[in-house]
Order: sequence, then C-alpha cells, then structure tokens
Amino acid sequence: MTRLTFLGTGTSQGVPIIGCQCAVCQSADQRDKRFRSAAFVQHDGLNILVDAGPDFRSQMLAHGISHLDAILLTHNHKDHTGGLDDVRSLNYINRKAVEIFCEEKVLRSLRVEYAYAFAEHKYPGAPEWHVHLIDERPFRVDSLENAGELEWVHDIGYFYRQPDGSLKPSDNAVTEALHDAPNVLPIRGYHDQMPVLGFRFGNIAYITDMSKLPDGELSKLQGLEHVTLNTVSYNPHHSHFSLEEALLLADKIGAKHTWLTHLSHAFPSYPLFYQELITRCKEMGIRSQVHPAYDGLIIESL
Repeated sequence: MTRLTFLGTGTSQGVPIIGCQCAVCQSADQRDKRFRSAAFVQHDGLNILVDAGPDFRSQMLAHGISHLDAILLTHNHKDHTGGLDDVRSLNYINRKAVEIFCEEKVLRSLRVEYAYAFAEHKYPGAPEWHVHLIDERPFRVDSLENAGELEWVHDIGYFYRQPDGSLKPSDNAVTEALHDAPNVLPIRGYHDQMPVLGFRFGNIAYITDMSKLPDGELSKLQGLEHVTLNTVSYNPHHSHFSLEEALLLADKIGAKHTWLTHLSHAFPSYPLFYQELITRCKEMGIRSQVHPAYDGLIIESL
C-alpha cells in the first residue's frame, strides 16, 4: 500500500495571498486554504517527505508527523527548501540526522542558503543532515542509513556515541544514493529551463513545478493509479503547466486519477473549480478523472 497526503497544494505565495481581497483568498472553504506545495508519502514502510518549504513546521504539526525516513527535493526554489532548518526538531526527538535526497545542483544551492549547516565548526543546534545525491536513475530509500544515534552535548552540538563510549563529531555526510533494489523512480521535467524532478512511488506519481515533461519520460508513468500535476493559471506560464496543458498531459499519461496541485488564486473557489473540471474534461474527452487536490487530501494505491 502506498499512501500520499497532500501537505500543501498552493503556489510559492500560498493561498490566501497576503493582502489579497479576491473571492478565493477571502473564501471560508478550508479547501481554498493552501500551504506551499509538499507531499507526505508512506511507501515500503517508510515515511518520505517530498519538499520542505516555508510551511514545513506547520505541516508537520497539522498532521502529527514526528518521524521522517527521507526528504526528497524536487528542486532548489525557496518554496520547496525554505523549511529545512526546522528539521532540528526531528534531530532532537529522533536522535538521527535527516536523510535528504537531491541533485548535485540542489546541494550547491543548499550549501549557500544553509552555509551554517555545512560549516566545519557548526553553531550548536544547527540542523543535522545526511545528503544523498540522486539523478535520473531509480534509487533506494531505506531507514538504516544513519551512522548511529545523535547525542546532544549542551552548548557544543551533536555527536555520535561510539561503541567504546567515545563521542564522534557529526559530519553532515554527502554520499551517492543507492541504486540497488530501488523503490523510488525519478521523473525528469523542466521548470522553465531548470531541470527538476518528480517521483514515482509504486502506482502513485508526484509531479510539481514543471512546464515541460519530455515524451521520453511518459514510459515511466504508465499504469498509474494516481498522478499529481501542477497548474497555476488558465493562461500559458513560463514555468508551470497551464490548465489546458495539464489536462492534455493527464490524458497522455492515462492514470485513473489526476490531481491538480500548486494551484493559485487564479482558479475559482474549490466547489466551482471542481465542477468546471468535470465539464472541461468531458468536452475535451479526457480519460483520466481529474480533480483539484487540497491540503489534507489522502490518496492510496495498492
């Protein structure tokens, strides 16, 4: 069983947008309240987070999530990485470094944005990460890759307790992800000109922040029960699918269910948008059942 929970289904500004007085931003329908896009995936007995944006803390608290086996990053934009400092709570509670899976270019960005987390002599309490480099090859996430339990030393920081009782300084190790017995399949797409990744977990695929999906990637998306696609506007957009592009791609992929995410206030309130999609899909002959996702929605597949 694979289960995906939408922790956030909004754009980089979220919905409502600060100061906006439009009908959607002022809506009382909870399905119109959208954190920045992220997903919590329970797959192969693992707790996997896809993206950790600025709403990470609120999302973890809202869903009672206290343990993560891995965080997968689709790309390095702030609305997808801006919450990574808050893994400090998980470091302390679980006594583990957090396993982060990302591409080399994303790591380069993290080294700049979170330089203090990679410093040789870290400020006490800096987040503890192990980074696993990924590319377009299938890779394996498991729960056994930590080097041991973290131990907090007051005013100094984290160490690993060794069998002989000694303490070894933590190191924020960077290694290549394992490719034997893979359980995650990356999907290559483009966010404007930026290469980004989506991920397939069993019969569920999560795709966000794309404006182009090469035809060669479609073979990775066959036989899906659920696929998530992003759209921010009715009009063409340089870095996201328009609504029509998303619907046409949904038909190409042919998943039983398509869920639209990364939604902006350009679309009407949830009940109206839901009905609009039913009508549009019927008129366009879209085979997939297409629905707007919303924060807290759970989808499952065997």
